[in-house]
Amino acid sequence: MTTELNDIELFKRILNKDSKALEALYDRYSPVLFTFIKRIVNDTAIADGVLADVFVIIWQKTSKLNFEHHNPYAVLINLCRNKALDTLRRAQNIELPEYTGDFEDEFILPKLSIHTPQNDLSKILLNREKIQFAIHSLTEAQQYVISLAYYDSLTESDIAAKLNIPLLTVKSKIRVALNSIKENLAKEGIQ
Repeated sequence: MTTELNDIELFKRILNKDSKALEALYDRYSPVLFTFIKRIVNDTAIADGVLADVFVIIWQKTSKLNFEHHNPYAVLINLCRNKALDTLRRAQNIELPEYTGDFEDEFILPKLSIHTPQNDLSKILLNREKIQFAIHSLTEAQQYVISLAYYDSLTESDIAAKLNIPLLTVKSKIRVALNSIKENLAKEGIQ
């Protein structure tokens, strides 16, 4: 029964501590989330641990996740990205930012705009080739800068320093790359 529920209904049940709903969410998303996390951490064992941590966070903090914009997929992807990058920073002993409250609440739980468009896994998988084509249509330099920004979580200043190029060039490359992706997706009817 829980496999027939949409993502928002599953999260509502998880909020009420329905473990079957958490299992259904895990079954639905774990393959794609694991692949995404592994792309960031580049280690199967670490990716397994991060994925487990993400579902513990979901179980414990569903009430703090914002589903007003009806985009659970974006919440899950951002939650995985944030947790994977935090895991890498801790493993590399990178100094963590100052915080006053709960670290997970401030830095791991995603804070998305209510204007983020609705997506779900089935829609993403149907459009996977179009999305990959849009990204692969970028120049190698644009793909690299996007990868540094989104998978390695480098700031624009960090990217400029790493590539030894001006900050404005980095900002421009990222902006142009994101606009190109958006335009290529729009041509394919994806918004």
